[in-house]
Amino acid sequence: MTTRKVYIGGEGKTKRIAIGGNAPVTVQTMWKEPIAGLDNDPERRADLVRKIDSLQMLGCDILRFAVPDIDSAHALTAIAAKTTMPLVADIHFDYRLALECLKGPVAAIRINPGNIGKREYVEAVVNGCRSRNVAIRIGVNTGSLPKDLEVLVENEKIGRAEALAETAAREAAVFDELAFNQVIVSMKASSVRETIDANETFAKKYEIPLHIGVTEAGPLITGIVKSTLAFSTLLSEGIGATIRVSLSSAPENEVIAGREILYECGKRNGGVRIISCPRCGRQGFDVHAFVTRWQNELLSLDKNITVAVMGCVVNGPGEGKHADIGIAGTGGKAIIFKKGKIVRTIDEKDADKVFREELHTL
Repeated sequence: MTTRKVYIGGEGKTKRIAIGGNAPVTVQTMWKEPIAGLDNDPERRADLVRKIDSLQMLGCDILRFAVPDIDSAHALTAIAAKTTMPLVADIHFDYRLALECLKGPVAAIRINPGNIGKREYVEAVVNGCRSRNVAIRIGVNTGSLPKDLEVLVENEKIGRAEALAETAAREAAVFDELAFNQVIVSMKASSVRETIDANETFAKKYEIPLHIGVTEAGPLITGIVKSTLAFSTLLSEGIGATIRVSLSSAPENEVIAGREILYECGKRNGGVRIISCPRCGRQGFDVHAFVTRWQNELLSLDKNITVAVMGCVVNGPGEGKHADIGIAGTGGKAIIFKKGKIVRTIDEKDADKVFREELHTL
């Protein structure tokens, strides 16, 4: 489904990214620690900027930060000035925090107009964003429904998915009245079905680009399963301009999961592909340890290659014969193979060193 195009970023060092229209689907995550005070702590701020750069190399396009107080707003503007990744300020309740964030190169503001309060407060945020050419994301979830819709849901007059879509429609109407169209909408539930239904309902009526995600999806495995089911359904229907895999896990895992889902759904091309065996009683090489050591480094490479990590030399080169490079081992030895052909046989203790040498030849 075709939506209008919304742009975020582009000020200072920040990359300008298109969301919606024919633009590629982007991957988002959210920083999971408080940032208050970082504007007055150059060492901590530099460390965070390095971590942001690492997330970007993994495939993260947009990073959101909670801004619960004025100190966090000051910190976010300081961080945004130091990185090329578009940063989003997540604002609840106090519109003045959004206005404070707009004093720096923050790429977008996430608000729920329903909890901002008076119409004049929403107008102040819109006018501030308009003057700075900053986009707004409307965030709606099942915990922030208007009272009248909550009553209808409780009385089983409508379902939660319908209530989510109606809430988003009401919020979007406010921005239409203010002639502000640089808007992205998200409707999230912890239920896969409700998330799908809400986004399908909204997408049939509006050309606003959608950020999709299953909120509070759970720990690593549960969250990835839920997100994969929801995203694969919606993306196959052309719904979803940007995604976040919400996990009770590290931001890095959210980014990796997101990029893999997009790849398997045909929405992302290129990059490093890792294939690895699950391990069995024939194991002669510690696949799990090697993948753990190498995963983030490999996925951060600007290469379009497939890497195989296999547990034994019996099946390794054969099962990974299509890989550009692979490693397997047995009996204290490791082999490096390319396109199924063994190119190096080495002591296992030298596996990382030699693998890196061969990797750099690609």
